[in-house]
Amino acid sequence: MTTVIRSQVNTLSENYRSNYAAMQQLVEELEQKYRLSLFQGRDKHLEKAKAEGKFTARERIELLLDRDAPFMELLPLAGLSSKAAGGTTVGGIGLVSGKLAMIISNVGTNKGGAVDLPTLQKSLRLGEIAQENRLPMINLVESAGADLPEQAKIFNYGGASFRGITRRSRMNLPTISVVFGNSTAGGAYVPGMSDYAIFVRDKAKVFLAGPPLVKMATNEVVDDESLGGASMHSRLSGVSDYLAEDEYDAIRIAREIMSLIPDTDSPFRSQAVEEPLYPADELLGIVSAEVKKPFDMREVIARLADGSRFSEFKPEWGSTLITGWAHIHGYPVGILANNGVLFSESANKGAHFIQLCNRNKTPILFLQNITGFMVGRAYEEGGIIKNGAKLINAVSNSDVPALTVMMGASYGAGNYAMCGRAYEPRFLFAYPNSRIAVMGPEQLSGVMEIIQRQAVEKAGGQYDEQQAAMFRQALMGEIEKQSSAWYSTAQLWDDGVIDPRQTRNYLGFCLAVVNRGGIESSNQYGVFRM
Repeated sequence: MTTVIRSQVNTLSENYRSNYAAMQQLVEELEQKYRLSLFQGRDKHLEKAKAEGKFTARERIELLLDRDAPFMELLPLAGLSSKAAGGTTVGGIGLVSGKLAMIISNVGTNKGGAVDLPTLQKSLRLGEIAQENRLPMINLVESAGADLPEQAKIFNYGGASFRGITRRSRMNLPTISVVFGNSTAGGAYVPGMSDYAIFVRDKAKVFLAGPPLVKMATNEVVDDESLGGASMHSRLSGVSDYLAEDEYDAIRIAREIMSLIPDTDSPFRSQAVEEPLYPADELLGIVSAEVKKPFDMREVIARLADGSRFSEFKPEWGSTLITGWAHIHGYPVGILANNGVLFSESANKGAHFIQLCNRNKTPILFLQNITGFMVGRAYEEGGIIKNGAKLINAVSNSDVPALTVMMGASYGAGNYAMCGRAYEPRFLFAYPNSRIAVMGPEQLSGVMEIIQRQAVEKAGGQYDEQQAAMFRQALMGEIEKQSSAWYSTAQLWDDGVIDPRQTRNYLGFCLAVVNRGGIESSNQYGVFRM
């Protein structure tokens, strides 16, 4: 039976206030890092583009979207460093002519939009999301092609982005390319392989080799416009399908094409949207900034679910894993949320619940705060391996769309059991406090010390305590750095670090995306070891 969650949070307590302050500081750090991704080039390059009648990458997206429509940016901190983030593209999902579409906009004012490794990895992930969720794609193109100093890193994988365009076309997921400037070498294949190509007059330049390379290869002298200009491709080569007078006209044509593409996969809601009973702002005081400190996931669910209503499944059994059904922005969803380490009971409960969600064709939301499975002699004798394997088997073979949010720890096999990146959730987001690793820094460094001590003693040597302490401290620092949310998002292990207060909005948008055309499930699994 669906019940309303009654919050037990005391917002006046010292614990709540101190945790709120710590989480707020992390969110401010997130905002500082996000500002790095807003960089679109040096002032001189931006001024030059403006003088030529060009818009920036983000301005093009804004003009393309429906008026006041939301845009869910993805992977904004890909390749995060102290100076840059997001590569040379901006990507995400938005509404164009009333239809959801994946939009990728090259930042032509930053390195000419050249594709480096983070940009390529980001583009491949965005293509994967478009294919899994049956989204048409709109490419706003202005790219110098491969970033030549990184050619060894990207060449072998670069072709996958072109392959993706053709495979999505086969699946009736069209790509519309709007070319605003140079689209050179590999970049020329983007419009060349798209279903629809729009070129801006006197601005679009599309060729496999520019005039300098043509001169070197064939000794032919030719100018940009004659070699690959918009007019030539519209009238002679046929690479361009539409010749736009300027950027406004190009974006108008793209919107017109989107209006003509059949939308057979419109998202649906099963019921009216209700706001939760409790403010999202309270999540900053509820979710622990320090991952060692537990918090009650029911309090989180109460601030995500419509009307704060939650129909909990097996509430008295396997209590360290909360399972149940709710609605978020009117969409039905099954929820698995960690309230402690995974025991055999909670693993079995989770596997059972995932099967039910597949039977009911209900998307699944995983709320992660997990240190892993319980270890020890009694638990091994109780079959923690086979019971944990059941849960991982269920996650692996679940057909319904999965969404994952890392809200705290995400360690070891617990990450796998709660649908981490390797288990291909449709979308995966992280909080700025989250940590992901094989295990916590203290545990990992401690295990290493035990192994080294045993090896030295076995060899008959004397263990150097001082040197060991220094090594342990250094190792803990390195693991702490590599398990942070910032390291994770830089490696594209998630689709973005988000402000906890925006979680419901992100989930509502994602559920609109994954519900396009309804939910299907084969209800087939591998062998469950009993």
